[in-house]
Amino acid sequence: MAAKTPAQWKTLFENEPFHRENYYTGPLGPDYTPGGTCLRLWAPTAEAVTVTLYHKGDGGAVLGTKPLVRGAQGMWSVWLPGEQHGRYYTFAVTVDGITRETGDPYARAAGVNGVRSMIVDLARTAPSGWERDVRPNISPAQRAVWEVSVRDFSQDAASGVRPAWRGKYMAFTQQGTTLHGDGIHPTCLNYLKRLGVKYVQLMPIFDFGSVDEAKPLLRQYNWGYDPTNFNVPEGSYSTDPTRGEVRIRECREMIAALHAAGIGVVMDVVYNHTYRTENPLNNTVPYYFFRQNPDGSFSNGSGNEFASERPMARRYLIDSILYWAKEYHIDGFRFDLMGLYDAESINAVRAALDSLPGGRDILLYGEPWQGGASQLHRYEANKANLAMLNERVGIFCDDTRDAIKGGCFDAREPGYVEGKPGSFWDIGAAVAAWCRSDRLPPHAPSQIVSYVSAHDNFTLWDKLLCVRYEKPEFTARDTVALAQNRLAAGIYLTSFGLPFMQAGEEFARTKKGVGNSYRSSPALNRLDWNRAEQYHALVDYYRGLLALRAAFPATVPVLTGYL
Repeated sequence: MAAKTPAQWKTLFENEPFHRENYYTGPLGPDYTPGGTCLRLWAPTAEAVTVTLYHKGDGGAVLGTKPLVRGAQGMWSVWLPGEQHGRYYTFAVTVDGITRETGDPYARAAGVNGVRSMIVDLARTAPSGWERDVRPNISPAQRAVWEVSVRDFSQDAASGVRPAWRGKYMAFTQQGTTLHGDGIHPTCLNYLKRLGVKYVQLMPIFDFGSVDEAKPLLRQYNWGYDPTNFNVPEGSYSTDPTRGEVRIRECREMIAALHAAGIGVVMDVVYNHTYRTENPLNNTVPYYFFRQNPDGSFSNGSGNEFASERPMARRYLIDSILYWAKEYHIDGFRFDLMGLYDAESINAVRAALDSLPGGRDILLYGEPWQGGASQLHRYEANKANLAMLNERVGIFCDDTRDAIKGGCFDAREPGYVEGKPGSFWDIGAAVAAWCRSDRLPPHAPSQIVSYVSAHDNFTLWDKLLCVRYEKPEFTARDTVALAQNRLAAGIYLTSFGLPFMQAGEEFARTKKGVGNSYRSSPALNRLDWNRAEQYHALVDYYRGLLALRAAFPATVPVLTGYL
């Protein structure tokens, strides 16, 4: 029998009988016990599945190979007797006569670069006191988000972080860091506690493929919006990416340290695509987890975009979010390109989080747009369908961003703070979270994330200089730009909704005019902690605005609905 074409797979996967027969509700992934481990894999189109075991996460001898047994609803399983913690494995999945070697899409741990999955006893990866770690109780008026990459946070030698921890999870755990170790000017966690932000949004921390963990990181750099394993922490941020348990422990230590400082952790999640089309999900059930064009090829709303509307894909999404919330005590989730998900799936994520103890306090917001043309034509989770989203699902408001500082795609376009004529009325609407404007569909004020800069596009400082000068001197001190910066912060930090800032915005962060630095040099992307001292008056201004917001909770009562 001839192999199916991509279009035929699309027809099969969008056929209701396929979902009735293959929707599996039981456990998936490795189920560890000291006496043995059960591996379970959902692969309804597979003709055969085997598992190969290894001592190491890369190279080394094969320990053995065993077949998996097919069960109901497309689930395959195998029992591995005895102690299996620390064993690495891959599956070989045969579909239409083609066998693909793959990691486990449901794995919780992996070897270097995420190629081999690892069986892990999560209890052994818990740092000291992890059982006592709890989400901080943050009042609605205190809630403001500071976005940073794990790498950028501490890779500057001036940070005072010990060399082995720079650019790593563990940098967040070092107490009392100061500029060049001078004992005076706080950096890193020490700085955050003084600044007064109550949430740190971490740019992708799950295993991504755009950095080679097996090579030195001196010149390698990427933001990480290129997922490989959705349930495994990134190895390049650990002190030893070759040992799968280390990245788990150190990621948890980072979160515990932030919690101990009274700071919540928001995880930037990128389920909307993967680094390559050859990935654990697609190698296990080819074409199922990724949205298709009419001819069966992959839709390109962000590369190979995740098909959240397909039942087992939606289940995968929800299971993964709940895993991070429960096992890593994550306090919030920021969805990359949320417009590539259907509104029903995003609302289902919100409902699933609400079902957890204290889950209603977990933040959920995202970008209400897409990266390109998509084949999702069913109530996208975007601005146009804002009224369809749960009132505790927030969106980044580009209307607020552009009204304050000007359009982000045209470096020269001014906004209110640069003196754009007629822009005053938009500022009034922005402060009121656009609830008295027809710019957005009916919504709760709490659904608006108010901001002027994020990792994408120009930093606020660079944008201000680009509007004023044909050839800006980005590292020069500019009193007019400083005044405009203060005005921009004064607007969005006193608006309704959730305030959000790019790390370093408060000390005039510059990337020297590079708009999207996702793979630029580490030196360009790092937080320059010298600027925190150089622009300490601007830092204190932001600190004062955050304190002012917290001191007058009656002015932001609408936040209680979502935050």
